[in-house]
Amino acid sequence: MKLVVGLGNPGPQYLRTRHNVGFDAVDRLARRLAPPTSSVPKGRFGGLALEVDFAGEKVMLLKPLTFMNLSGQSVAEATRFYKLDATTQLFVLVDDIALPCGSIRIRGEGSAGGHNGLSDIESKLGSAKYARCRIGIDAPGRIPQADYVLGKFREEQQAPVDEAINTAVDATLCWLQSGLTDAMNRFNRRSADETPRSAELNS
Repeated sequence: MKLVVGLGNPGPQYLRTRHNVGFDAVDRLARRLAPPTSSVPKGRFGGLALEVDFAGEKVMLLKPLTFMNLSGQSVAEATRFYKLDATTQLFVLVDDIALPCGSIRIRGEGSAGGHNGLSDIESKLGSAKYARCRIGIDAPGRIPQADYVLGKFREEQQAPVDEAINTAVDATLCWLQSGLTDAMNRFNRRSADETPRSAELNS
């Protein structure tokens, strides 16, 4: 079993906001991996969970509904229930204001970088050693950070962030199939123009 978690906030008012790109990525991943007739997530672990098969392995897709700042509660509950080793069996998709729209960055461990969702996961797991894919949403500039991340993308941001979400899905599939090192080598690029597009993976 592997666990893929997308971070975000529940509720229609948060749909397509910058803070919810993790939710958006997991939704797209579910559409790729699960037949439409079986892609109805269930309420589990304080979130919405969907179990799928990929490359001969069970994969749990999870969207915590505890709101961003308490994401770790849901992640820790699922991790402990399945007795997972977070260093090799957990992958988190999350927004990042330190990266430009169109970019993603994969790491196997590291600081939360001021992101409250990652901070809570680290706190609840007792470790920062888990893989995460950061999806760039641009820096807020003069806009207060809380207002910026909870706001919707500007028109000029839409195309690059949409491409980045698709790339993050490809990177997740690569992690599931080939592991962290391969995913980092293939997908850690600083700009959308350098990012591999539509990676073909055998399911």
